[in-house]
Amino acid sequence: MSLGLGLAIILGLAALGMPLFAVIAAIALLGFHLAGYDLIAVAVEFYRLGDMPGLIAIPLFTLAGYLLGESQAPKRLVRLSNALLGWLPGGLAIVAIVASAFFTAFTGASGVTIVALGALLYPALRQAGYGERYSLGLVTAAGSLGLLFAPSLPLILYGFVAGQMGSDPPVTIPDLFLAGLLPGLLMVGMLSLHAMWVGRGIPQSRHRFDTAELARALRETAWELPLPVIVLGGIYTGALAASEAAAVTALYVLVVTVLIKKEISFRKLPEVMAESMRLVGAILLILGAALALSNWLVDQEVPATLFAALSEHVDSPWVFLLLLNLFLLVVGMLLDIFSAVVILTPLLLPVAAGFGIHPVHLGVVMLANLQLGYFTPPVGMNLFIAAYRFGQPVLVLVRACVPFFLVLAAAVALITWWPALSLGLL
Repeated sequence: MSLGLGLAIILGLAALGMPLFAVIAAIALLGFHLAGYDLIAVAVEFYRLGDMPGLIAIPLFTLAGYLLGESQAPKRLVRLSNALLGWLPGGLAIVAIVASAFFTAFTGASGVTIVALGALLYPALRQAGYGERYSLGLVTAAGSLGLLFAPSLPLILYGFVAGQMGSDPPVTIPDLFLAGLLPGLLMVGMLSLHAMWVGRGIPQSRHRFDTAELARALRETAWELPLPVIVLGGIYTGALAASEAAAVTALYVLVVTVLIKKEISFRKLPEVMAESMRLVGAILLILGAALALSNWLVDQEVPATLFAALSEHVDSPWVFLLLLNLFLLVVGMLLDIFSAVVILTPLLLPVAAGFGIHPVHLGVVMLANLQLGYFTPPVGMNLFIAAYRFGQPVLVLVRACVPFFLVLAAAVALITWWPALSLGLL
């Protein structure tokens, strides 16, 4: 069987509903078979995952995020954000943006944010006088914010995959946590400015600053506020590795939600844990298959060939970044962010290095672009979750998200062509 015929068969099966990890694994098996290698090379990559100590951060941070999502933490977070920011023009919309970004950073799953916060934010926005289209678009689009903030799962996943590539300079998860901070704040800031402009004529969208309410909200969130300090403080003081910080975070959240706050019963705990591990299992299946595929691509010198072909037509890193943005926007429309990261990183990292793009900057650019795919048709996950959550047709949500897409696309352009925004804190 030729490579072309084999790929045609695999893509045909994919169109009929073949799981993505099986598609990737099948392409890797076909490639190794045609190259004359023993097919055990694919299975070895799944086995090798167990020997990668840094990988344990993914299930631990995922568990912590799901526990937070099932507790009353979202309500407390919204109350604190409202006490801090609700006095600004468009204050309630800014509260929605900030709360969504913080929550998505810890859950790592944009859909969880819509489910957990949507029931609070959407009715509040409508009651405050915001239009239905703006409210729907804001809650749907803001659900993808926070993926550039630690300890976001896509950030960790990119760091893990890129770290296996042996890039120069090397990619580390602590560096990615720092690199995503300013770009993430830029996206939150630009959406907040848009919210202030929209809310300038809506008196109900803001309230007077209340010191007593802020004090009550701070007391109520006293157990959640240390979380960023545990993660970032532990890592950057050198006290904890990323995997150790994940373990401490998971244990802390487990103790708070189950034993102290008692918002998750012992009876419900296995269900929450199983749900979080289903997401982890899906990620690991795709990761193992993608590592096998990347080994075949490197063996066949596909990245080098791709760089040579691009070099004939592209002689500037800025043009390469423009083409990369367009490519990633299309990919984000078709693949979820986890699949896109593990599939594209081994292919794009060597090509970007050839154009002098810092691998950490590449990671931030990739995630910023792919973040837009969460609310971009045809397969934007947020669109379908929000459609189900709010009982609205998907096309209504697509139209509602257009202004937010334009704002965030402008932010992505700044992140792409202003490398110091990603690299300035390193």
